Amino acid sequence: MNAIEIESAISDLAQQYFDPAEFPYAFLEAFGNKATTIKRLRSGTSNKSDFSGSWGGVLQTNNIHIAVAEAGAVTEALAELKASPATTRAKAKFVLATDGEMLEAEELESGETVACKYEEFPDHFGFFLPLAGITTVKQVRESSFDIRATSRLNRLYVELLKDNPSWGTEEQRHEMNHFMARLIFCFFAEDTDIFAGSGLFTDTVAEMSARDSANTHEVISEIFRAMNTRQEEHAAANTPRWAGKFPYVNGGLFSGSVDVPRFSKIARSYLLHIGSLDWTQINPDIFGSMIQAVADDEERGALGMHYTSVPNILKVLNPLFLNDLREKLEEANDNVRKLLNLRNRMAKIRVFDPACGSGNFLVIAYKQMRAIEAEINQRRGEPNRPTDIPLTNFRGIELRDFSAEVARLALIIAEYQCDLHYRGQKLALAEFLPLDSQNWITCDNALRLNWLSICPPTGTSVKHHADDLFGSPLDQAQIDFENEGGETYICGNPPYLGSKWQSSEQKADLKAIFESKGVAWKSLDYVAGWFMKAADYGKHTSAKTAFVSTNSICQGLQVPILWPTIFETGHQIVFAYTSFKWANLASHNACVTVAIIGISAKPQANKFLFSIGEDGLVQERQADYINPYLALGRVNSVVQARRPISEISPMLFGNMPRDGGAFVLNGEEKAAVLNQYPEISKFICPYLGSEQMIQGKPRWCIWIDDNNAEYAQQHPYLKTVLERVRDVRLASAASSTRDFAARPHRFVQIAGTAKKHSLAVAKVSSERRAYLPVDLLDGNSIVSDLLFALYDAPLWNMALIASRLHLVWVATVCGKMKTDFRYSNTIGWNTFPVPKLTEKNKDDLTKCAQEILLSRERHYPQTIAELYLLESMPDDLQLAHSLNDEVLERIYIGRRFKNDTERLERLFEMYSKMSG
Repeated sequence: MNAIEIESAISDLAQQYFDPAEFPYAFLEAFGNKATTIKRLRSGTSNKSDFSGSWGGVLQTNNIHIAVAEAGAVTEALAELKASPATTRAKAKFVLATDGEMLEAEELESGETVACKYEEFPDHFGFFLPLAGITTVKQVRESSFDIRATSRLNRLYVELLKDNPSWGTEEQRHEMNHFMARLIFCFFAEDTDIFAGSGLFTDTVAEMSARDSANTHEVISEIFRAMNTRQEEHAAANTPRWAGKFPYVNGGLFSGSVDVPRFSKIARSYLLHIGSLDWTQINPDIFGSMIQAVADDEERGALGMHYTSVPNILKVLNPLFLNDLREKLEEANDNVRKLLNLRNRMAKIRVFDPACGSGNFLVIAYKQMRAIEAEINQRRGEPNRPTDIPLTNFRGIELRDFSAEVARLALIIAEYQCDLHYRGQKLALAEFLPLDSQNWITCDNALRLNWLSICPPTGTSVKHHADDLFGSPLDQAQIDFENEGGETYICGNPPYLGSKWQSSEQKADLKAIFESKGVAWKSLDYVAGWFMKAADYGKHTSAKTAFVSTNSICQGLQVPILWPTIFETGHQIVFAYTSFKWANLASHNACVTVAIIGISAKPQANKFLFSIGEDGLVQERQADYINPYLALGRVNSVVQARRPISEISPMLFGNMPRDGGAFVLNGEEKAAVLNQYPEISKFICPYLGSEQMIQGKPRWCIWIDDNNAEYAQQHPYLKTVLERVRDVRLASAASSTRDFAARPHRFVQIAGTAKKHSLAVAKVSSERRAYLPVDLLDGNSIVSDLLFALYDAPLWNMALIASRLHLVWVATVCGKMKTDFRYSNTIGWNTFPVPKLTEKNKDDLTKCAQEILLSRERHYPQTIAELYLLESMPDDLQLAHSLNDEVLERIYIGRRFKNDTERLERLFEMYSKMSG
């Protein structure tokens, strides 16, 4: 279950009759526990509670200890749960006690507590989200309101579409989304005194619409019409007296059609429940990304999963420009002239998000800048001064119309909240209405627009290309945009989408951007389009850009395709966050591995490379150059090499049969065949792919060389195998495979075989291992196409592959499949920089490889998969690898490297010299 589904379930629970015997089970069910889990707890099989109360307790191991207390004894019951030996034994994370009137709970590790009336405990549902496997950050737990509001709005949206199916069609979808935006504004306005009288909208709908909901749509329509009519025009417009209490809002939000979908009794009830929430708590930082899911069919099924945390957004905005503003504020101290110059500078700063979604980045940037401006005003003795930072300086492009509407609404709410906080309610209200009709969020495809027309580098006005959001006509007049000579900062979190997942339209977007540049764009991630557009934009401006991106554009084959083209525009990487996991609100903390990359064509002497350590702390390094692998070292890209640049053995592909499985035998099949035909044992060889090498699952294959082809054709068993292979190949769509039907005795692709031994390397391996899987195979073993192989190579080559140095290189230049290492012989091995080795070096490394193999042998029959788990790697095997690393690294620099960053710097330095 996701956060919104959980909120909905516990809200329903809180409204039901309190049954003391059933509450613990209903509570756990609301957090996604399966029926079988509940059944085991009921039966006592898994319930080890020792609570002494009348109804007993329910204890779920590694989760929570719940008790229903006697009336008025909740605090005492909670204390008993905390002191319970059973709570300790079961490693419970939470304790909770309630009597149906009050509820108290505590998170045992942090000591954080909740105490509230029973019916109010859904307000604290974020506190309990870890019970559902959702690891929340503090900002999420403090944003429970936004999730509750989203949950209720989603229920209303679905209910309205049920009774008004035409409003869900493509023709009317925009009207439906616009209607929802109007509702959100009304709920916010009635709780923040924008409307005179708390609850004006909700109370008016409740009072003037019939209980059977027959005229609810008419009442809301009249309210909307009133908010599009100036007070002095109400009489001429025949505005009902009860609707005349609403202020003139307009600003495009209530212009145009005031049609409203019909309401059922259930939909009317949902609307009134939504209005009963305290909308003063709305947080536009998160609310926009939550609410955009309401109107998106695909995203509605994953409600609650779309949240970008403020700390993550600030990883982009702080080094992009906010840190500099804060430094200038610190330097200005109380110097009124310097403070004025900074304030004037900020008034001209444009923040542009060309994939703005519901406006998260723009809202955070606006609020942060308002905070700095407020401090300036305070130091200058002008605390109530109107802001000089116009919303029109926060511009965005968004493909989906509802998200674009919500982005503008979120900015309007952020502006009001900032005015309220820094200037007080009276001044905030005095200047809020009517809304400005200017529209600064464009609804369109950002990769097909000219960004210079959306956010021009100079000039006091802008021709705005927009649709009719918030009533803005397509021929909207020039918008005053007073920022001549100002700065532009581009930011955001564009869609990633690897090449395999792109639609034909998205592929066409990339083609339009890259083909004219002579770039082989087809393997690029979709996000590459935004980087290229930003770089092209930066040729005409002094803009600085930072995007959140999949780390794959800084790995493997994408680097030599994308980054030289960006560098040709004069841009450099001026700051970056190396790969980290970008978590969201999904159950079990689903996440994607991303990087943050800042680029600029403006010379910047000091560049900053940030990385997040295992302890969660950010480490910062200053440099004069950051390469596209997000490491130090002046290398623009590592390109495929047909042969090694160092004096190391060649690494070749394994062998591919294209046999439909006819050549492959499992253990039982092998035994049966040899029992009947012992004479063909010489043709049956161990056959290893990555699964066999890493997990130790045996498999064999039939291997027949050309000299034995005639014998095989005559043998009763082998003949039937060859007939199966021939039929499979003849049926293939690939002509190269069909051509081999005439030679059914052999594998189609034979890269090599060994006389003495092979060193085998897995093409894909888990990031949970501290070293890359490599093994020594005997000369009789056949290496499949899922492995690379060094045939009859000296054993010291294994010491190189099994080193930390090589893993760091491969992780950086080869790329990953999700978070797993993806090996490439042409990029990972052939480009690996190795110093010229003496015979003594080779001998030392050979001994290191032998010790690694001996250490593995001591733990037989444990497999590579079992031996190399980070958390349980045997001490002697760890020591063998550590000694191998020490011997190798002393060859490189005469000592151990301090960390992976230092390793990469040295490798890139060597690569630059050896490949030049």
